[in-house]
Amino acid sequence: MSLPLWFNDFWSTYSTLVFTVGVHAMLALSIWLTLSCGLLSLANAAFMGIGAYASALLTLQLGWPFPAVLLAGGLAPSVVALIIGVPVLRLSGVYLAMATLAFGEVVRITVLNLEITGGPEGLNGIPLATEGWHIVLLLGATIYVLHRLRRSKVGRAFESIKEDEVAARLMGINVARYKLLAFVLGSFIAGVAGALNAHFTFFISPREYGFENAVDILTMTVLGGTSGLVGPILGGTILTLLPELLRFLHDFRSLVNGAVLVLVVLFLPKGIWEPRRVRAWWTRTFGVAK
Repeated sequence: MSLPLWFNDFWSTYSTLVFTVGVHAMLALSIWLTLSCGLLSLANAAFMGIGAYASALLTLQLGWPFPAVLLAGGLAPSVVALIIGVPVLRLSGVYLAMATLAFGEVVRITVLNLEITGGPEGLNGIPLATEGWHIVLLLGATIYVLHRLRRSKVGRAFESIKEDEVAARLMGINVARYKLLAFVLGSFIAGVAGALNAHFTFFISPREYGFENAVDILTMTVLGGTSGLVGPILGGTILTLLPELLRFLHDFRSLVNGAVLVLVVLFLPKGIWEPRRVRAWWTRTFGVAK
């Protein structure tokens, strides 16, 4: 059965934007995972870049099949996270943020100076292997796993560490091990998102994985809200669509985009999706608890 003409026109124009929404939702969930354990990490853009370059090089140089490069895209940053996590996760708060941000710059500069990665010119000609169902499937799997994780013993340990690390340690929780687990799992999700992104954009470069992108990923999660899984997905979707929706403003688009974010932070400090506020609104509107 053939698809309607309007849908074909829409998809040919906005398919990349739709794919990007899914990838950004995965990135927002990856940093939500580390935040749920009390870790303010800005390394996820670098992990995304490692996954993107690892998968692209395996495709271009060795001709690996797409499922294999997706797995490799997740495993490569996980190994790096495991190595750097042991010393780096001894830090906390702004010091951890600075250390992971420095790590991201090391990754970016390394990629800039390697011939195999294309240097500052990046990699061209990456096969367009990512399809819509790949993103839907992997995003759905990520949501399912994180939902189960949140309600498990591991999720309760994450919450305890986030609330009071000293008290969690006194209760017998291995704080260092759980922090490392959150850090590695977050890097795996970010790496898979990078691999998916590389195989539908045709081109990647070091500029896509620097400081600005690290802050953008954090902003997605904070904007949407960290109280649950809905918030990061909502924040990633809004920050992806907002520049496109404001395209008619031309030169003022960035100004309005920034103003919207400032207003949300001022008036919705817990993010757009805050379950208690949503339930209260639902009760006031419909007269029944949700």
